[in-house]
Amino acid sequence: MKARYVFALIFPVLAATTGFAQAAGAKSSAQAERASVVGVWRAQAEGLPFITLTFTEEGGKLEGAVLFYLHKREPGGQVTSSPGIPEPLFDLHFDGKRATFAVSHRRAHPPASLSTPPVHFRMDLRDATHASLVNESEPGGGLTEPGTGLPLMRSDY
Repeated sequence: MKARYVFALIFPVLAATTGFAQAAGAKSSAQAERASVVGVWRAQAEGLPFITLTFTEEGGKLEGAVLFYLHKREPGGQVTSSPGIPEPLFDLHFDGKRATFAVSHRRAHPPASLSTPPVHFRMDLRDATHASLVNESEPGGGLTEPGTGLPLMRSDY
């Protein structure tokens, strides 16, 4: 009788502990997956900053922002690069190898762009420090030659 009583007390505790451990394992797996993209990713053009993507994990949720740089070449001069306004990423999804997201285009070229739809991007991880970025809103991917992506490198800052 005592054995049944002890079993009746211990079994629910063991079941709850096992469920908690499984949930914690699933959470750690998702966190590890997100860790592969968390950080600062940069692209350059003509040796100057072109795009900076930042991914963070805030409260267990993946968040991000993008900073585009305007490249200008004055007649007879060198190319210059000026940062724009950082924009948050929205509709951000990450499956462990690919991040998809949208960026508002309203402030890109005002007033003409005030009513334009968001721009959709895809970032494909190639390894721990390299990725490619494709503008899915433009035919051929926009930023580079059709079928390729703009090379991104992870940086420590």
